[in-house]
Amino acid sequence: MKELILLIFGLFLIVKSADILVSASSSLALRFKIPKMLVALTIMAFGTCAPEVAISFQSVQSGDGQIAFANVIGSCIINVFLIIGMASLIKPIKVKHATIKKELPILLLITSAFSILMLDRLFDPFTNNVFSRSDGIILILLFCIFVSYLIGLVRKGSDSDTGDIKYGSFMSLLLIILSLIVIIFSSDLIVDNAVILADKFGISKKIITMVIIVIGTSLPELIMTITSAQKGEFDMAVGNIIGTNIFNICIVLGVPVVIYGSVSLGGFNFIDIMFLFLSSFCLFLFAKSEKTISRYEAIFMLCLFIIYYVYLFIA
Repeated sequence: MKELILLIFGLFLIVKSADILVSASSSLALRFKIPKMLVALTIMAFGTCAPEVAISFQSVQSGDGQIAFANVIGSCIINVFLIIGMASLIKPIKVKHATIKKELPILLLITSAFSILMLDRLFDPFTNNVFSRSDGIILILLFCIFVSYLIGLVRKGSDSDTGDIKYGSFMSLLLIILSLIVIIFSSDLIVDNAVILADKFGISKKIITMVIIVIGTSLPELIMTITSAQKGEFDMAVGNIIGTNIFNICIVLGVPVVIYGSVSLGGFNFIDIMFLFLSSFCLFLFAKSEKTISRYEAIFMLCLFIIYYVYLFIA
């Protein structure tokens, strides 16, 4: 009973703090004439990656790097197929021309490179799939491309965004910091108590990892994206996912692998990598088609999510 109460309390906290974070980030962007996409790609995206960062460093350091890869690959797939799918189903997401031409191609490039780096056996059938330090360095270099683009956004600025400024500068910054702390705390609270409940009811460790841990650590992105879409903050909805996936791949995995060494990828196969690539490809394709991710496309993405998770449980 205690774990269930804490789980519900954590869900309440994460929903409320996500709503505040979207409003505060929007106010800060408007006040300083910063593109909302820049706020979404940095503060919101990197902040909500904190649970994945902690899990990745801890697992790679302890010699169980497959947990880090499972968490990141699962998160990237969930971020697009489940989160963007759900948000677009509730309210079709409009995607700006600049996002289609710049941010989404960067994400597709990084995801494609990451997928190829994981397929050692494709090029040499007699070797095992291993993610090495050199692979991690490549990811960090790709992240530098993304950072150079962000620097360009900062220099460019924007005065085209209009809207009501709900909070002052200091209050916006304070609320962003506090809400991120609460989001991180809430996600930990939800995951920890969900694992305890799963153990009590005899649910397998595989289900705990792939469903409770992966989806649990993606709760900040889920709530943030749906809340942003409902408020009509489409730049923040899409930017949060783009930034999160790039940060997950390049930093959450790249940095600990470079620091602690190679990781064996024996638990992953071509199907996992294919769905990872499809997540970025579908997001780019659907956004490019009509500059709007429609409800039909949202249903298609949700179906891909269900197919992948059914595969995980029967494989």
